[in-house]
Amino acid sequence: MKTVVSGIRPTGFLHLGNYFGALRNFIRMQNENQCFFFIADYHSLTTHPSSVELNTHITNVLIDYLAAGLDPEKATIYVQSDLPEVCELNLLLSMHAYVGELQRVSSFKDKVRRQPDNVNLGLLGYPVLMASDIIIHHADQVPVGKDQEQHLEMTRDFAQRFNNFYQTPYFKLPVAYNFGEELVKIPGLDGSTKMSKSDNEASCIFLADTPEQIRKKVMRAVSDSGPTEPNQEKPQAIENLFQLMSAVSSPETLQFFEEEYNTCRIRYGDMKKQLAADIIQFVEPIHERILTLRNDKAYLSKVAAMGAEKARASGQKTVREVREIMGLKKI
Repeated sequence: MKTVVSGIRPTGFLHLGNYFGALRNFIRMQNENQCFFFIADYHSLTTHPSSVELNTHITNVLIDYLAAGLDPEKATIYVQSDLPEVCELNLLLSMHAYVGELQRVSSFKDKVRRQPDNVNLGLLGYPVLMASDIIIHHADQVPVGKDQEQHLEMTRDFAQRFNNFYQTPYFKLPVAYNFGEELVKIPGLDGSTKMSKSDNEASCIFLADTPEQIRKKVMRAVSDSGPTEPNQEKPQAIENLFQLMSAVSSPETLQFFEEEYNTCRIRYGDMKKQLAADIIQFVEPIHERILTLRNDKAYLSKVAAMGAEKARASGQKTVREVREIMGLKKI
């Protein structure tokens, strides 16, 4: 059995892109692997969110995780700050991380350009903390997006550097978990190629959205005046609508609107109404579970405490052994 570690920053509700991009696969992975899924609140502090906002987002992400199908009896689901051992490992690992290599990280350079007045030490050391999150549980595999591949490579570098320096094969060198064709890319309703709340929150369908919110968003989705000749190539915005439909609608429904488009008879209003109805039907069981969980604070606290206990059992053992390897032994 492989150990898989993955985290998500608490920046708001999860959307369909998150679900098809990772969550759906996490649900399967928890049955086949030892999984640690954490809500990365320490990482969020690099951009200084308000305490009220951060706490609300942590709760919302936990609710969405559970509502989508993650099972705290099968996987370890925890809040990053409930594992203080990761901070100590971050400190110990930072002794083998160099400023020059951290300054060359693409995401750091991008953040410096975009937020020049908030370049803090936590931002610079982000890859070290991320590495600590992963190797504290001796992960074999890590599901990562394109923007995190460099960080995973640095995790491998830090782990190998530690092993070489102390002449012990202690840390595993985790590899990327590649979902391959199982990953469905969900586009935005604004015509963008990726559903992303950081780019345009209004273009996202959130798992927590009400049926009315879903209808309004879908009906406002970007479209055009329609094809002018048979089998015309679809513009990006129209291709997006068909991609969304292929993810949530029946093959027969998709085929019907494909034929309508290819014969220049398509009415986008009808297509959007059908798409909205299918999204609502798809999200309904998740949304109902979200509403139930929002009113069950005791259960949420129990899940968080259970996850913290299991994560700490793993993390405490790792930190204790790392301290011994580094010579930080009790006198």
